[in-house]
Amino acid sequence: MKYMRGIFVVAFCVMVQPASPASKIGGHLAHLMNADGDGDSYAVWVTFTDKGPTGLRKMPWPAALVSERSLMRRRNVLPEDALVDVADLPIEESYVAALHAAGARIRQRSRWFNAVSLVASHELIQRLSLLPFVQHIELVGKYGKRRGELPADAAPPPATRLRKDERTHTLDYGPSFNQLFQINVPAVHDLGNHAEGVIVGVFDNGFRLLTHEVFATMNIVATRDFVEHKTSVVPSNPAPNFGDHGVNTLSTIGGYKPGQLIGPAFGASYILARTENDSSETPVEEDNWLAAMEWADSIGVQVTSTSLGYGNSDEYPYPPPYESWTWEDMNGRTTLVSRAAAMAVRKGIVVLNSAGNEGYNASHNTLNAPSDADSVLAVGAVTLGGGRASFSSVGPSTSDPPRIKPDVVALGTSVYIAGAYSPAEYDYGQGTSFACPLAAGVAALLVKVAPQATPMAIVNAMKATASNADFPNNFVGWGVLNARAALDYLMGGDTSVTPGLPAAYALEQNYPNPFNPATKIRYRIEGPGTSWVRLAVCDLLGREIAVLVNGFQVPGNYELPFVASGLASGVYVYRLEALGTKNSFVESRKMVVVR
Repeated sequence: MKYMRGIFVVAFCVMVQPASPASKIGGHLAHLMNADGDGDSYAVWVTFTDKGPTGLRKMPWPAALVSERSLMRRRNVLPEDALVDVADLPIEESYVAALHAAGARIRQRSRWFNAVSLVASHELIQRLSLLPFVQHIELVGKYGKRRGELPADAAPPPATRLRKDERTHTLDYGPSFNQLFQINVPAVHDLGNHAEGVIVGVFDNGFRLLTHEVFATMNIVATRDFVEHKTSVVPSNPAPNFGDHGVNTLSTIGGYKPGQLIGPAFGASYILARTENDSSETPVEEDNWLAAMEWADSIGVQVTSTSLGYGNSDEYPYPPPYESWTWEDMNGRTTLVSRAAAMAVRKGIVVLNSAGNEGYNASHNTLNAPSDADSVLAVGAVTLGGGRASFSSVGPSTSDPPRIKPDVVALGTSVYIAGAYSPAEYDYGQGTSFACPLAAGVAALLVKVAPQATPMAIVNAMKATASNADFPNNFVGWGVLNARAALDYLMGGDTSVTPGLPAAYALEQNYPNPFNPATKIRYRIEGPGTSWVRLAVCDLLGREIAVLVNGFQVPGNYELPFVASGLASGVYVYRLEALGTKNSFVESRKMVVVR
């Protein structure tokens, strides 16, 4: 892989008057502090002026900042010499130590926004504002609890009758057939594509029953609780509602129990994050979600599914005199979670979020953040008949010009899910909470066949092939998903080559070898599936000298010339990476240049 040691981030320094302590305190926080006096403590963001005291900072090796999987994903959207930037650098530890010394208790860290969240008293905030490296102090955004599901007493009765399909499928979906058939997932599973090898992140209120039978074969590669700061995502509180929602949504996207429940992306690898505190006194807070997204990015997550919404709420408003977020703030650029989600997409992650269950309002949108962001796929809900569910939130996102939201829809009524209280319990769920993981599963299936596709290419394929693509609107967006049509669209419409079937590869020794100045490199792709192929030449330190292939190729035998122009005598390595829908392949061989 190519690691650019010569990457520099330049900070241009000018002589400016240091900001006054009072000017560092944000407007939201200042209102509360003036109203409350000296008695209260506040959850605040403390933003730093820079990532360290030097004006010119040399970047470390990219692999020291994020995983190799993250770098591979970022190559889809970023130049090879800019896979990491200053936003990926860790925050300056001496600044954190100074906050600790001042009495601060750190909640979360954000590399992307160069800030930490902490709980601070009125007096501590004043002291922190005096520190020269502190740029800004503002409230952590608090949002009403807006899980994308309805209470049981508001839910319609479950659909017990399976929809009819004349085709014979390879899997027995049991009662979960309806939710997958509506979005044409079985047709993709029949190709052998179950999202194997794709990393999916699920953010929720915890996962209290990972021993449920539907998770018996699930590949869970990482977990973290951002509420209690521990590895396990099983909440410590034994109350039944703590961690139940995560069980429901995770089963919807990735459960696997033939004859009962099968999720669209049951073959994927999962990272699980607990971001919501179910305590009735504590609103959902943005720093947990942001920390989870940065963590997931560093691991190499490719698709994220969040069935939580952040927005205005009568139940959990900001304390007076400052008002909570309003529908006008749902513009994709005001809330921190929406800006963080957009940054994740720019780093190559496909981000999906439930649109919300606030229903229709004739005068304004009813969206949640971050579903308001342009690059986030907002998922609304429909009934089994394909009509919009009455509770599903509507757009547009209030930007200039307004953006159509939601983007797509999936089943949000009578969705068959795993129960959270017994290892063999099942139930029916209602809400956009369950439409979102169904759509995220489709996104994972698409990433499987096109691992180098950009997030927007995945999103566009899903929208362009949905049921309402010709007449998108703010009720159902581009319409009900069609997984197989989206797959064909993404693969260029060539259905003669069946994606989803395994491919095999072989890399041969170059000939002649040794050589001067030219040689030939041969390799083979066995089909019928298309594959992403990358062939590069490196020195013995792993530094790339040339990239000969970087893209999709059909099955066949390939022979490529390589001319060692300007290379000194010595041993070099050529490396073939290939990824089909089931098989992956990495092999290197040595070659010798003689002068």
